[in-house]
Amino acid sequence: MNDKQKKPQKLKARLPRGFVDRTAGDIRAVNEMTAKIREVYEHYGFDPLETPQFEYTDALGKFLPDSDRPNEGVFSLQDDDEQWMSLRYDLTAPLARHVAENFNEIQLPYRTYRAGYVFRNEKPGPGRFRQFMQFDADTVGAPGVQADAEMCMMMADTLEALGIKRGDYVIRVNNRKVLDGVLEAIGLGGDDKAGQRLNVLRAIDKLDKFGPEGVALLLGPGRKDESGDFTKGAGLDRAQIDKVLFFVGIKDYAESASRLAELVAGTSKGAEGVEELNFIGALVASAGYGSDRIKIDPSVVRGLEYYTGPVYEAELSFDVTNEKGEKVVFGSVGGGGRYDGLVSRFMGQPVPATGFSIGVSRLMTALKNLGKLGASDVIEPVLVTVMDGDVEAMGRYQKMTQQLRAAGIRAEMFQGNWKKFGNQLKYADRRGCPVAIIQGGDERATGVVQIKDLIEGKRLSGEIEDNASWREARVAQETVPEADLVTKVREILAAQAEDRTRAGNAQ
Repeated sequence: MNDKQKKPQKLKARLPRGFVDRTAGDIRAVNEMTAKIREVYEHYGFDPLETPQFEYTDALGKFLPDSDRPNEGVFSLQDDDEQWMSLRYDLTAPLARHVAENFNEIQLPYRTYRAGYVFRNEKPGPGRFRQFMQFDADTVGAPGVQADAEMCMMMADTLEALGIKRGDYVIRVNNRKVLDGVLEAIGLGGDDKAGQRLNVLRAIDKLDKFGPEGVALLLGPGRKDESGDFTKGAGLDRAQIDKVLFFVGIKDYAESASRLAELVAGTSKGAEGVEELNFIGALVASAGYGSDRIKIDPSVVRGLEYYTGPVYEAELSFDVTNEKGEKVVFGSVGGGGRYDGLVSRFMGQPVPATGFSIGVSRLMTALKNLGKLGASDVIEPVLVTVMDGDVEAMGRYQKMTQQLRAAGIRAEMFQGNWKKFGNQLKYADRRGCPVAIIQGGDERATGVVQIKDLIEGKRLSGEIEDNASWREARVAQETVPEADLVTKVREILAAQAEDRTRAGNAQ
């Protein structure tokens, strides 16, 4: 029998599926982008709100996937009082809970924006994560579609503030009420047809994926996919299918408006929806937003199952190259609409609301494709090197570092093993530091420092092994009085900035 103690197993470092670590570059890019979005929202008079990442599961309500299990689709746990709590699935349901809970203190209309992570307990895949960031804006307590029109204008202004030029985006607008009118006109009105209407909504939501032919099958007898799996259809006849496909196939609203009005004639919901679309079109046109920026487009079908009135989607129209090397249109980066029933779940009384959500990660990808994000590179810190480890010397190095920081210059004192000076320069090279500050005993005795422009005089740091080698290499290096440290570093950083600007203009 072997009594030798087994060596403990090392813990394996592994990232949970569907989650990602964010690096400094990603974080700075998001911060840069969200700051511009926030500025537009504030300009429109919206105020920030932050809700917790956990909500009671029942507050998320019908917006969870259909399931009896409280943790299906969401990440859930039971509190010590046996109540289920879940990580938020979106930012809208928490807003509805907040408004209902604080209804007497909130000034209506309540205009707010929120940014934060949401969580989906779903199977991860390429580009499909279990945690991602959304940036929402909502108006609660405004029943008129002028609030929806303003949301569309704010979406357009936000995209332009991010550097997306006109012609590269469009805000497309539809209305759930018009579709309700179409369904009523083809005989699917009434409570007894609710299930069939839901099947129609789910079918037309597959328009981008399956095209009109595939949706026609889902509206009719059903569709069999490549694997042989069969999806039962909504059971409409050919005439009904044609009318639904006409509605979602409209590309030019001005040309089709009269025919659409005829289709929904005699249905109160449909007529109201057409009137609201026309009203939004007139409002945005009066404010100077042409159809090249905000377009009435009944082919918008995303979210029709969720929304109760106007629906809008921000779509980018420029081409990008996908992972297969194919040129494809970038597509949607956000959307929203009117959801008058959400707050009412808590209140027992009608509370109108409208809002939209931006997919931060997707929009960030678009901006990187356009070269609109991360162009202003963060300057790495000036490195104050360490030549001696005694208290007096360390105190001087720390003082220099603090002087640079106090002057608004990003700086750090080397914190690793200072005895191998070449390692400090290797560190500076790998880090991309623009300037190194050097002061040994001789310089300290005469009250001077050596300042090396690492961008101008960059070379393999491995060539410099010790202090003697350093003193022989005077490339892009100056000796200045300690009192001139900040001034000289500023001069070097300014010269480097000019070089970057010239290089950028030359491209």
